[in-house]
Amino acid sequence: MQNHIHQINISKGGVPKLPVGGVYVTKSGLAGDKQKNKRYHGGPERAVCLFSMEIIEQLQHEGHPVYPGSTGENITVYYSGYTSLTVGDRLQLGQDVIIEITSYTVPCKTIIQSFADGYFSRISQKMYPGNSRLYAKVIREGWIQQADLIHKI
Repeated sequence: MQNHIHQINISKGGVPKLPVGGVYVTKSGLAGDKQKNKRYHGGPERAVCLFSMEIIEQLQHEGHPVYPGSTGENITVYYSGYTSLTVGDRLQLGQDVIIEITSYTVPCKTIIQSFADGYFSRISQKMYPGNSRLYAKVIREGWIQQADLIHKI
């Protein structure tokens, strides 16, 4: 399976973020997406939040009710090298958008409903390396849509 965008998710603030077919990505994030707490979410260094569909599927197999968008990620990806992505890596999404990984997200209680036992630390980079959501800044703006290919550059 090729590396691609599985789902694009936005909300008016909070979780879950809901799917859209396509969206314009700016330096500030996805058009139409809002965050409730700008202290911890959003801004130029955290403009986009990524999460892996493979990890979501593993969590579901473990019995967690997590699904794309439920942990607040903007872009749910099928990406074979997701667990080895690190700060500074750049990805091209579709034809136009380029992002750069800036940090691993810190899970918080707002995503507790995605975990059967309330153990939202299950996606902590410190405790479960490679299982974290990723924040990224936008290097080049543009349109993305579901099924767009992803390439590391």
